[in-house]
Amino acid sequence: MLVSGLQKLTLLDYPGKVACTVFTGGCNFRCPFCHNSALVLPDQLAHDSSAEQVLAFLRKRVGVLDGVAVTGGEPLLHPDIADFLKEIKAMGFLVKLDTNGSFPDRLIGIVEAGLADRVAMDVKNAPALYAKTVGLECFDLKSVTKSKDFLLEGRVDYEFRTTVVKGLHTEESLLAAAEWIRGAREYYLQQYKDSGAILDAEGLGAFDADEMHRLADAVREIIPTVEVRGV
Repeated sequence: MLVSGLQKLTLLDYPGKVACTVFTGGCNFRCPFCHNSALVLPDQLAHDSSAEQVLAFLRKRVGVLDGVAVTGGEPLLHPDIADFLKEIKAMGFLVKLDTNGSFPDRLIGIVEAGLADRVAMDVKNAPALYAKTVGLECFDLKSVTKSKDFLLEGRVDYEFRTTVVKGLHTEESLLAAAEWIRGAREYYLQQYKDSGAILDAEGLGAFDADEMHRLADAVREIIPTVEVRGV
């Protein structure tokens, strides 16, 4: 498994927990608004650490950290991700797994094996706009739909989240996305930010704080628990 980074302490990536964040390298999407191209583009992938180095670090943090947030890139792109999570769980850490939902069988297997305590799944946009939003010419939504439906069953703690971007999202598209995940326990609208390493920032922009809250108010008619992040 390719590990492209390790943040040794975070109070944000795993809600309510003192954690570290492991960044896996590689992704099967090319979302133009992606804020970290170094975790996506093959010719830019960092090799800052290894799975064994991360595990060695964690062995020294038993009793200090509550959990580990595993993000990417797309962690489920890696066939050996379950083995990595098993090592983390064996040390007693909680695991939060971030995913774009495109590997439902791996997601289901990990949850059923008790290897993830919380899952955060990106909902990129309304179903009709998914291909454009993930930067692909065409995209079969079946895989993401299967992951979404599985999480809605409530067999693991979860959240859905959408990074809201001018040029890709509208109130109408967010309402369609919310309808697609109707019944979600937690849904977050995240403000787009230009990190300076955006995959393809041309034509994209951020909604301001007032606009974000107005969008959340509209979505709240479908998902009452929706909240805004990043403003």
